[in-house]
Amino acid sequence: MARDSSVADDDRCVGEEAPTTDDGSDGLLHRRSYMKLAGATTAAAATFGTSASAAEDYEVIPANGQVVRVGRGETFENKLIDLTTGKSFLLLVEGANSVIRNIGFEGLYRGDQFLISIRADRGDVLFENIYMGDGATKEGADFVHGPGAVFMHKQSQANLTFRRCNVQGFPNNGFYCSNTASGPSSVHFDTCFGKNNGVTTFRCASGDDVIENCVAYNDNTDYGQGYGGYTETSGRPVWVWSGGNVTIRDSHFADGPYPYAMVAGANGSAGRATFESGGYRGTIQRANGSTVTVADAVSSDPDLSVPDGVPTSAKAAASGDSSAASSAEVNAESAADEEQRSHVVLVDGDASDVTRYEFAVDGAVESANHEGASIDVSDEITDGRVSGAVADWKDAFRFDGDLEALTVDGPGTVLVDGEAVDPADYGAELPHVLEVAGRGVPTSFEISVEGEIELDGEDDTTTIAGSTVQSSVTDGSRTFRFSGAVTDVTIINGAADASVDGEEIDPADYGDHELLPHAVVIDGTTADEPSAYSFETSGAVVKSTHSEATIDEDDVIEDRTVRGVADNWADAYWFDGDIEDFTLRGHATVDVQYNVREQ
Repeated sequence: MARDSSVADDDRCVGEEAPTTDDGSDGLLHRRSYMKLAGATTAAAATFGTSASAAEDYEVIPANGQVVRVGRGETFENKLIDLTTGKSFLLLVEGANSVIRNIGFEGLYRGDQFLISIRADRGDVLFENIYMGDGATKEGADFVHGPGAVFMHKQSQANLTFRRCNVQGFPNNGFYCSNTASGPSSVHFDTCFGKNNGVTTFRCASGDDVIENCVAYNDNTDYGQGYGGYTETSGRPVWVWSGGNVTIRDSHFADGPYPYAMVAGANGSAGRATFESGGYRGTIQRANGSTVTVADAVSSDPDLSVPDGVPTSAKAAASGDSSAASSAEVNAESAADEEQRSHVVLVDGDASDVTRYEFAVDGAVESANHEGASIDVSDEITDGRVSGAVADWKDAFRFDGDLEALTVDGPGTVLVDGEAVDPADYGAELPHVLEVAGRGVPTSFEISVEGEIELDGEDDTTTIAGSTVQSSVTDGSRTFRFSGAVTDVTIINGAADASVDGEEIDPADYGDHELLPHAVVIDGTTADEPSAYSFETSGAVVKSTHSEATIDEDDVIEDRTVRGVADNWADAYWFDGDIEDFTLRGHATVDVQYNVREQ
């Protein structure tokens, strides 16, 4: 019954070059492209660049499609890889006698390849204290089954050791190391944990391969579409391919939706294994004449807890804190946290559009992986107040005390302790106050927020388009109520003071404030049908209400590339430099205006 490999052993699953990035054709607002569009200036200061953490002794590396190469004799350690960007990332190990230590991969992986690829020469490679427990999605993947965690190429000749590694939720293998069958390499899994990985968690073959003090099982039935009569729940905790006699000791496995705790043999060839000690629940499949020897010391009551010292979060792995901790300590701390933070807020996004949210509690609050939610480092948590955004994913938070305020802008739903709630039942709809006070000179300004904004009072000089307001002030002040976070404050001319909830702010801390000189207007008001457009500028570009245009939240700006649709309205943008590669599908009129501010 054992099937062919989920990814061909000819190495087609992983390339040496950086993965292909989005070509802009889908027009979707993915998690990080939305955050770039919104101009969020929260805790994601490290999201768009590489930075060292001030609080922890590790470096944050945002995934952006790059390949990080580890050569012979090199050490790559104390890194937190931010996968919430939605981009691919590849750690390519090209040289032996190297060490990869204290690495945490944070966020649901939405790339299209394995995270770690090994093509090393003869020698040893140590992977120690690695966390890949936030999982991956196969949505949008180009090759079968989607992304995996670790892949060992046929060309690799190194002996690999994986120590204290946590791999969960990858549709295309946790540790794909069955290429040890081709020799001369081997793999040693020492104190590792795997859960809900498609195809298999521990995949090996050589007589020198060892699985020791490890745990693996599957209990998740929600992996999406099936393939070849199987579903992504078809994850074997262990799959022993043809080769030598793999040794298993002090390890525990359990079957799940796929009915085997362990499988030996593949592609018409037999596999061999000796299960010396530990436990398993379910059955062992011996395909193609395979031999699996199970000693009397192996029980039918496996211990499926996380082995001592295995990191249970990306930050713990990156900082190296988990290397000295025991699973008992981790579980005790987790139980204490859950007892204290007895409530859960789950924000369930909708693929049709982005949903911005903000809420406040009168107690402690922290991110959680509840119900398959991903943890996003850009979600801001400050003094009991949380703000973030979701689309086709979930965010979850555990908290104690009471939920005092909740604002939601978009099609997503919010559940508190499993029950859907109405945001109108919690606090004010527009909880924040922004005030712009004049200094005695005529001053024009523009302000954008993530949620909704409205003028507190009446004023004929103020215009509001979507989440952006344009107004002016001289001696008095203008007051606005809004939800979400302030993303842009631009003083166009003159001088004024601005404050949010009574605290003075510096406009230079918000958004892109350069007064860009040129404008482009795409006017669809006279066209018979919607017009899709895309263009790229050689300089900066931002949305604008110039020429009575509206600001459409679905229009996307990524770096200097713009994509949008003009139907019965006009879209406008300020830009610098020149317009390059303009494409229009439809009959909207396009007006490019240079040096508008000087006219």
